[in-house]
Amino acid sequence: MAEPQPDPPLSPPPTNYISLEELRKHNTPQDLWISIHGKVYNVTNWLQHHPGGSLPLLNLAGQDVTDAFLAFHPKHASTFLHPFFTGSYLSNHTVSEVSRDYRNLLSTFTRMGLFERNRGVIASLFFIFFMFCVSVYGVLFGQTGLVRVGSGGLMGFLWIQSGWIGHDSGHYMIVSSKKVNRVLQILSGNVLAGISIGWWKWNHNAHHIACNSLDFDPDLQHLPFFVVSSRFFNSIFSCFYERFMKFDSFSRFLVSYQHWTFYPVMCFARLNLFAQSFMLLFSNRKVPDRGTEILGLIAFWIWYPLLVSCLPNWGERVLFVLASFSVTGIQHVQFCLNHFSAKVYVGPPNATDWCEKQCNGTLDVSSSSWMDWFHGGLQFQVEHHLFPRLPRCHLRRISPFVKDLCKKHNLPYNCVSFWKANVLTIRTLRNAALQARDVSSPVPKNLVWEAVNTHG
Repeated sequence: MAEPQPDPPLSPPPTNYISLEELRKHNTPQDLWISIHGKVYNVTNWLQHHPGGSLPLLNLAGQDVTDAFLAFHPKHASTFLHPFFTGSYLSNHTVSEVSRDYRNLLSTFTRMGLFERNRGVIASLFFIFFMFCVSVYGVLFGQTGLVRVGSGGLMGFLWIQSGWIGHDSGHYMIVSSKKVNRVLQILSGNVLAGISIGWWKWNHNAHHIACNSLDFDPDLQHLPFFVVSSRFFNSIFSCFYERFMKFDSFSRFLVSYQHWTFYPVMCFARLNLFAQSFMLLFSNRKVPDRGTEILGLIAFWIWYPLLVSCLPNWGERVLFVLASFSVTGIQHVQFCLNHFSAKVYVGPPNATDWCEKQCNGTLDVSSSSWMDWFHGGLQFQVEHHLFPRLPRCHLRRISPFVKDLCKKHNLPYNCVSFWKANVLTIRTLRNAALQARDVSSPVPKNLVWEAVNTHG
């Protein structure tokens, strides 16, 4: 009898490949595919559960998103991708030289432990708590009006510092416990500052993914008060707010003087953040921990008006509010300096030129190391946009590496003084304002005027 023969070895399953053109067809909420390291994933069912919100996935749908994925996710996040793998790979998958060097930097910083070591958080929290106590003490026991109103200014500085903590906790774990990290988010954002951390993450994630896209980046969409480009004169559709940003006669009037009104408006920009927070939390949009967020805002609108009511007269109450709002307006100016004078574009973000878009759309502000607390580390805006998960205490350390990356690949690395950044911002606003004034005059008919009036 012949001996039984062993079963032949199982051949590996055939590998399926799809083209980039085919991948691009899967770009709707009902059919959303992405590619990471050449592997194709169907993340349609993950869209409503994505911790960073649905917009980052929607904005990069149908693309190879490797660089963006690595920028925003820790290494262990890749272990959760397998259930979404389609079994297909991207044909002719290539990696550009700049992407390869960028990923090497990510690996280097990871081996150095920079993403785990976050210095100064406890000191920042104690500093915020100290300022809060001093401000409350000044209101309750201050002997002069100057001291009591000055306590309002201190409250503004407190809001700035709590804003940096909220910003950091939204990008990465500022403490080892996820629950404690969430508590600090609610305390620093909702309770102390009256701003929904859910709204901030929704807005800020969209900004990072589509940095300086006029129709996708909410941080450039400030009609009717400001525009940074004459392209807004065509009433651009906001893919973030899902509506047309109408450039009408009222907007034209405000924009025509925006370089004069910029700083006064920034003093009260917080009112818009209050409104945006409530609009999100009471909308039908999905918001994680909505109840906790609302309770946090309620707490703010109890303690802050109560503190103001403890002042002896209405004059001091008004001045206290003006002082706190005006000082925290410095932070709103800081955010604008990093992007208003940088390069802009129209259209969705392209994941294949991740580094190029982040460098083109950002501006660093040079400062001494002792001013890092004031800027929240975000004077290193190029570094932050390339490595958003990196704790701010390490941004100055990696700056030389980023400069070398930009130099090697001929990418812009714009860095100016705080004064120069203000000059550039006002110059950008003034240029757009003068163009808006030209639009208001039909004679002579310049290109901008014709563009607006042929738009219908």
